[in-house]
Amino acid sequence: MDVPGPERRLAAVLAADMVGFSRLMEVDEAGTLARLKTHRIELIDPAITKNRGRIIKTTGDGLLVEFHSVVDAVLCAAEVQRRMGRRNADVSPPRWIQFRIGINLGDVIVDQNDIFGDGVNVAARLEALAEPGGICISGAVRDQLGQRLDGVEFEDLGEQSVKNIVRPIHVFRIRLDESGTPAGLESAVTAKVASKKPSIAVLPFANMSGDPEQEFFADGLTEDIITELSRFHDLLVISRNSTFVYKGKAVKVQEVGREFGVDYVIEGSVRKVGGRVRVTVQLIDAETDRHIWAERYDGGLEDIFAIQDEMTRAIVATLPGRVEAATHDRAKRKPTDNMAAYECVLAAKVLHHRSNREDNAQAQLLLDRALALDANYAHAHAWKACVLGQTWVYGWCADRDATFQQVASELEIALALDDNDSDVHRILAALNLNREDHDRAAYHQERALALNPNYDLVVVQQGELLTWQGRPEEGIDWIKKAMRLNPYHPERFWSHLGRAYYCAEKYAEAAESFSRISRPDHTHHAFLAAIFAQMGNAVAAGAHAAEVLKREPGFSVATYLLTQHYRREGDRQRHEAGLLKAGLPV
Repeated sequence: MDVPGPERRLAAVLAADMVGFSRLMEVDEAGTLARLKTHRIELIDPAITKNRGRIIKTTGDGLLVEFHSVVDAVLCAAEVQRRMGRRNADVSPPRWIQFRIGINLGDVIVDQNDIFGDGVNVAARLEALAEPGGICISGAVRDQLGQRLDGVEFEDLGEQSVKNIVRPIHVFRIRLDESGTPAGLESAVTAKVASKKPSIAVLPFANMSGDPEQEFFADGLTEDIITELSRFHDLLVISRNSTFVYKGKAVKVQEVGREFGVDYVIEGSVRKVGGRVRVTVQLIDAETDRHIWAERYDGGLEDIFAIQDEMTRAIVATLPGRVEAATHDRAKRKPTDNMAAYECVLAAKVLHHRSNREDNAQAQLLLDRALALDANYAHAHAWKACVLGQTWVYGWCADRDATFQQVASELEIALALDDNDSDVHRILAALNLNREDHDRAAYHQERALALNPNYDLVVVQQGELLTWQGRPEEGIDWIKKAMRLNPYHPERFWSHLGRAYYCAEKYAEAAESFSRISRPDHTHHAFLAAIFAQMGNAVAAGAHAAEVLKREPGFSVATYLLTQHYRREGDRQRHEAGLLKAGLPV
C-alpha cells in the first residue's frame, strides 16, 4: 500500500526581519516591544490581510507569510515599506524600526499550519540580501510579475551565492523612492488637492534696524516660520526658495497672491531698539489686501538664537488659528454647495469645539460631505473619528459599542492614508487611552507631538496623558503651555487643568479651574463635589453632589470611575474618596 507523501504546493513566500532588533532592545526594551507591537497591529497585519496573505509564523522580530499571488506579495511588501518609511520620518535615526523583506516563488512542503522547503529557505536568504527598508525578489517572482505592475522598476543584482543554498539565486531589487514607494508605481493614497487647504506665503522679514548684523536674524526667523508652519497638514506653505525672490523688494500683496496662487500672505519686520529686538508680524488676505491679524513681539539680545526660537513658536502657535478663523469666515460667505472638502472639515472643527449635541450632529454631516467630495482625505477621516468619539464620551449615541467600533474604523482608514498627520495620532492616542492601553496611547501621543509640537490640541493632550499616568505636576505645565499657545482655547482645557490639579492634590487651584467652565455638565459637578469634599467644605460639596443627581439621576461612583483612565490605583482611590465623601451614591 502506497503511503502518501507530504503535501506540496507552489506559493509566494514573504520573509521579513527587523533591522537592529538586539541593539534597540538593549537601549529600550519596553519601548521597542511596544512600538513593534503597535506597528504589527496597525500597519503590518492589516496590509497582509488586505493583500490576502496568511501569516505562517512569527519570531520576536520577524515573520513568514504565504500568498497565492506574487502580485499580492509585492504589493503588501511595498505598502509595509512605504508606511514604515513615513512612520520613521519624524523619529531620530537611532530609533528607526525598519524591515528587510525577501519574496520568493517556489515549492513548499505543508505540515499542518506550517510550511517548509526550498521556497521558504530562498525567501529567507533574499531577505538577508535586502537593504534596511528594502525588498529583494527572486528571478521566479520577477518572471511571474511580468508587466502586471505598470511602472515598477527593478534593479538586476545578478546571480548571488547565498548560505546553505547550493545553486546561485538570480536576485532583483525593487527600486524604492525616498518615501518607500516603488519607483513608478503610483501610491494608493490619493494626494489631497491643494485647493482644499488654505495656502500661505511667508515673505522675507524686513530688517528695519539699519544694522546689517540683524539681517541673519530676520532671514533665520522667516525660514523657521516657514519650516514650522509646514508641519500643519492643513496649510499649504510656499517654499523658501520661492518667496525669497522678494527679499529687499517692495511688493503688492495681491500680486504675490496671484503669482503663488495663495489665500494669505505673511509680512514682518525686525527692528533693533537698544539691547532689544522687536518683531512685527501681520497676516493679510491676499485676495482683498485686508489685514486679518497683527502682533508685536519683544525680546532681549542676550541670546539671539533663543529669542528667534521663542518668537517662531509664538508666531506659529497663533497663525494657524487665525488662518482657520479667516478661512471659516470665507466659507460662511459661500453657498454650502460650493464649499470645498477642507472648508467642511474646518466648519466641523468649530462646531465640535462647542461640545454640545446639536453642533456635534451638524459636524458629522459636514464631515460626511467632505468625505463624499474626497474619500481619501485622511484629515477628514481623523476628524470624523474625533467627532464620533465625542458622541461616545457624552453618550449622545444609541449604541456606544457600535460607535466605538466606528471611531476605530475611521482611524484605521486615516492611518492607512496618512501616517504623518498629527491629528490621526492625537486621536489614536485618545482611542487607546479609552481602551486602557496606556503604552499604545503614549506611542501615538509621542508621534503626534513629534509631528507638530506647536499644536495646542496635541500639547494639551500631552498634559492629559501625563495626568492619567500619575505625573500631574508635569501635566499641569503642558496644559498651561497649550493655553499659552492658543489664548482662544476651548473651555474643556480648564477641565483638563482642574483634573491635573486634583490629582496633584492642589484642590483650591482645581476648584478655580472648573469654575471657568460656563456650562458645566454632571461630570464637572462631580469633580467639584469631590474637590470641595477634599477641602472640608461640606456645604459646597453637597450642593454640587445634588446637582449631579439632578442632571443624572442614575449616577453611581462605581460606574463613573469606569470612565476615568488612571494608571495608578492611588489616583483612582483619591478620586473615589472625594466622590463618596461628597455623599454621591456608591
